[in-house]
Amino acid sequence: MTRNPFRIDVHHHILPEEYISALTSINIKESARVAFPEWSVENSIAFMDRRDISAAIVSVSAPGVFFDDAEFARKLARRCNEFSARLIRDHPRRFGAFAVLPLPDVQASLLELEHALDTLNLDGVGLLSNYNGQYLGDPAFTDLYAELNRRKAVVFVHPNTLPDAMLPKTKVSPAIMEFVFDTTRAVANLIYSRTLRRYRDIRFIFPHAGGTVPYLTWRISMGEQGIIKQLKQLYYDIALSATPYALRSLQELADPSHLLFGSDYPFFPESLLTIMLESVENFDGFDEQTRIDVERKNALALFPRFSNY
Repeated sequence: MTRNPFRIDVHHHILPEEYISALTSINIKESARVAFPEWSVENSIAFMDRRDISAAIVSVSAPGVFFDDAEFARKLARRCNEFSARLIRDHPRRFGAFAVLPLPDVQASLLELEHALDTLNLDGVGLLSNYNGQYLGDPAFTDLYAELNRRKAVVFVHPNTLPDAMLPKTKVSPAIMEFVFDTTRAVANLIYSRTLRRYRDIRFIFPHAGGTVPYLTWRISMGEQGIIKQLKQLYYDIALSATPYALRSLQELADPSHLLFGSDYPFFPESLLTIMLESVENFDGFDEQTRIDVERKNALALFPRFSNY
């Protein structure tokens, strides 16, 4: 017997034609050295149906919209956000969206934030861990933190690679290792810059089980009292991380109500998601209620409009 879709996917990417065309025009055809996959609304919905996903909160992945041209970034962010708004209007029960902002241009980002949340009614904001090496927590972004805090915004932080000149010269794809390291750098910088302490009403989601944050919790917390408490206030999705190796460490750190389901569709083969889902089902650290909470209930606290669907 087929069951109704129930999962809420907080890590689900869109690659609209206008986004791919814009990046192709400046010769960008990949994310973290991984070629952009084919994507369509229909394929997203079909994937969701196959994987019992009732709703997905979509976002634009790395490399984002800023490529040393502020006007290009501003226009592309607006086009992506307008696309997301149309997607939600067409499929209100299936999709929410995190707005993309044209950072590091803070003033343009504040204007786009207002449009995205107040006019388009998007569900939150998507940021990258760094912008050309400028990490979240940088004081240049202070006005943005203040506005996100005022709104009690849900902010999904996706890892970004550093500029090529700053990347280690290894044979390992940045998507495998640098992404999780960059998430860790962003979390640590938000803590050590005291951004998390000052702006406690921003509800941050960090993907891939927080990168290496759970494993490095003790080292990160050596700076001062209260850091572990700040780490426990963050939300973590389990995209591409739902194995005992990562989950046991994450479970030691995170508030159980702050664990979220994420797929990272469409950047990795669906076969990996099969392994991930089986691992969650078989993980002896989760009882049945915890699995339900991770896969659906915890997300409803952030996105309550989906509670009726």
